[in-house]
Amino acid sequence: MITKQDMVDLFADMKQNAPWDSNKPLLWGYFFSDQDQAKLERAAPLLQAKGYQVVGIFDSKPESDTPALWWLHVEKVEKHTVESLDVRNQEFYKFADEQQIETYDGMDVAPAP
Repeated sequence: MITKQDMVDLFADMKQNAPWDSNKPLLWGYFFSDQDQAKLERAAPLLQAKGYQVVGIFDSKPESDTPALWWLHVEKVEKHTVESLDVRNQEFYKFADEQQIETYDGMDVAPAP
């Protein structure tokens, strides 16, 4: 589970090393994973309804006959603080639990387009 301290560390690292201003809106990507692709397909429109863009649902081992794990990737341009990102993570852990998705796996960040 991603902790608030992890968010403190992330923002400190961005402030020191990222080539963007973490005080401005950024492109935040969020990831969910499950062995059942259908669960992620059902979750995607629910996240779209909350303003997230669905990037896709990906097989972690596309060269294999059976997928090891499926990934749902959504993204949204948002401005976050340590506190707001911690709240978002908790919301996504709850969402994953409610949708019976195995894992909310975390986020990545990039400059907003």
